[in-house]
Formats: sequence, structure tokens, C-alpha cells
Amino acid sequence: MSGSAEARGSCKSRTARVAPLGRIQPGDRVVFYSPTEAFRGKDRLRAFTAIGIVKQGEPYRAEMSGGFSPFRRDVAWQTAKETPIEPLLEQLEFTSDKRNWGYQLRFGLFEISDADMARIARAMGASLV
Repeated sequence: MSGSAEARGSCKSRTARVAPLGRIQPGDRVVFYSPTEAFRGKDRLRAFTAIGIVKQGEPYRAEMSGGFSPFRRDVAWQTAKETPIEPLLEQLEFTSDKRNWGYQLRFGLFEISDADMARIARAMGASLV
């Protein structure tokens, strides 16, 4: 999922559209991948940086500075460590045997298998039960 994990227990879409967050349902597990240290930054990170379970409720609009009003979704973030993707590339179904594995990550939200989610959670030291 593309966006950002918020310390307050929510995630937000990078755009002001509700559709991406509307596709996520309560109980769904989400994991954030960060290609760079900072949004639109130049310093590469290429790591999973947050993982959690979507809470009950619908997406809601949040006011931010500069008149930007992204939609948010409440998430129960799990304690986890930032985990580089490189050691997992051959193990994950959505990346193994794919030369351009990072392409789909550029567009944000997409479904991954239960097996991939379990592998990522294990690597991050997180529990999703």
C-alpha cells in the first residue's frame, strides 16, 4: 500500500481520493514498503517499514496543512523492525523471478498472498494474529 503510516494509528493515501483506502476492509493486514528514506527523497531505503491490521470503521477525511485533506483508515500497527526487501526477494511470490519486481510497488495498493504476508511479518518480527 502506498501512503504513510501515522503514529496515531492510521494510514493515509498519498492522494485525496478515497478509492484506494475503500478497497481495504477491517481485518485486512497491511504492510508499508518505503523505497526511500523520505517521501520523494533521494536516499534509498528499500525496506518494509510498518505492518498492521485494519480496524473497524470507514475511511475518513483528515485536514492537514496547506489545505491537503487526504483520507485515512485506522490501523492497529504492530511492533516491528524495519526490514530490507533484498533478502526476501527470492522468497516472496510477488517478487521472485521478476526482473522488475519494484514496478508494482510504485503504484501503491495491491494484494499479496497470505504466505507473503506471513514471511514479511516474520522478517519484521511482528505478529498479525
